[in-house]
Amino acid sequence: MYYLYILKCKDQSLYTGITTDITRRVKEHNTGKGGKYTRSKRPVKLVFSEEYKDRLKAQVREAEIKSWNRAKKMQLIQK
Repeated sequence: MYYLYILKCKDQSLYTGITTDITRRVKEHNTGKGGKYTRSKRPVKLVFSEEYKDRLKAQVREAEIKSWNRAKKMQLIQK
């Protein structure tokens, strides 16, 4: 399984990514071993996730969400 996830950073910005293990990935982000973007914005908090059976579908959804503005991402998170 693959998971699309959205993190809220300390500065209130949002980070979107995919992984096979959400718990491990959030820990990586919070210890500075995750994405370059989140290294200076710790701690991060998981605020949204979706599950996919294959990587391609997760990547397509990730690209879609990354193209959205903040307001649209916040609407998704608050559902």
